[in-house]
Amino acid sequence: MSEQKIETVVLGLNEEGRGLLKAAAGSEYFRIRAVADKDGILAERLGAEYGCSAYDDYRQLIAVIDSQLEEEQERCLIVAEGMFSCEEYVRLAMKRRFHVLKAAPAGRDFDESAELVRLAMQEDVKLAVANPRRYAKSYATLHEHIKGGVIEDVFLITVLSSYAGFERAGWRSDPKLAGGGVLLHNSFGMIDQIMWNFAIPQQVYSLNTNEAVDKQQRLSLTEDTAVIAMKFSDRFLGNVVASSRSSFWPRQESMRVCGKDKILVVDGTRLTMRDGENRIIEDIECEHDIGGCMAGVVGDFGRSILQADAKEVRSSGRENLKSMAVIESAYLSARTGMPEEPGRILQMGQFEANSIDARDL
Repeated sequence: MSEQKIETVVLGLNEEGRGLLKAAAGSEYFRIRAVADKDGILAERLGAEYGCSAYDDYRQLIAVIDSQLEEEQERCLIVAEGMFSCEEYVRLAMKRRFHVLKAAPAGRDFDESAELVRLAMQEDVKLAVANPRRYAKSYATLHEHIKGGVIEDVFLITVLSSYAGFERAGWRSDPKLAGGGVLLHNSFGMIDQIMWNFAIPQQVYSLNTNEAVDKQQRLSLTEDTAVIAMKFSDRFLGNVVASSRSSFWPRQESMRVCGKDKILVVDGTRLTMRDGENRIIEDIECEHDIGGCMAGVVGDFGRSILQADAKEVRSSGRENLKSMAVIESAYLSARTGMPEEPGRILQMGQFEANSIDARDL
C-alpha cells in the first residue's frame, strides 16, 4: 500500500468523469479533495457522497485547492469536461504542478493537444489520456498477440463502430466548441487501438457527413458519420467506418486484423482467432468490466507519479498525438478531397512519430 496519496480534483462529472472519480476513490494512490461541474447540484451531491469539497467555479477550484496543499504534496486533476469550457483552467493547473489525466481526446484538435503536451513537459508534470479499452481483456489480448508475432504479415485492419443511442451533449454538434464529431469524440478509442498496435499510417483519406439536409447546414454541424481509409504501406491498408446515427446499425464496436495465415477479431467482449481455412484457433469471451478498465487507467497513472522507477504512463499525452494526427488528417482530407499525411502534421508540430514510439511504447 502506497503511504503517500495524490491529492486529486475531478473536473467534469458526466458519465466518464463519474467513472474515473469512482476508480480514483477506490485506488490506493489517490485522495479525492474536490469535485467540480457546471451543474452545482450534481457537484454537491457527489461531493457529499465522496466526502470532499464541491465547486461549480473552475478557476476558484484550482486556486483554493492549490492554496491548501504543501509544496511537496503530489496533486492531480482528472478532467472529463469539454475543453471548450475548461482549457484555461487545465493550463492553470499544470502551471501549479498538477498532473493531468484527461478523458479522451486530449484536445479539440492536434494543435491544442500538442500545446498541452509541451506545457506538461515545460512544467515537468505528467499528462495522460484515459483510453480504457487498453485495459479490457479482449483488446489487451489482441495487443499481446500482435506484439508477440502470433499474427504475421498484416495486410488489412477494419474497424466498424456504431454509437447509436449514446447520449450526445448539445455542444458536441458545434464545430467550434467540440472540434469534431463522431471521429474525435466517439471513435478516438478505436483509432487509439490502431496506433497502439501499429505504426502511424503514411496517408489518410476521409469522407464525412451528417444528417443536415443542405450543404450550408452540414458545414455548421459536426459529422455523425465518417469513413477513413489508411495506407500504412503498399501492402498494408486499413479503414474505419463510424456513425452515431440511430439508423446505422445496433450499437457495436469491432476490430478485424487480417494477416498472412490468421485473422484476429475483437467484437465487443469476444476475441476470436481463425486460421487460413477459417477454422477457429482461439475463442475467448471476456467479461466487459468498465469499472475494472477505469481502475487500470487511474492505477497506471498513479504509479507513474508515485513510483520513481515506474515506466512512463501507458497512454501519455505525447503518445496520443499520433491518434490526433490521424484524426486531424481525416478532417483535412474531408475538406480537401485529397489524401493527407499524419506524419507531416506531427512534423509541423515539431514531433516525430519515431521518437514518440521510442519514448512511450
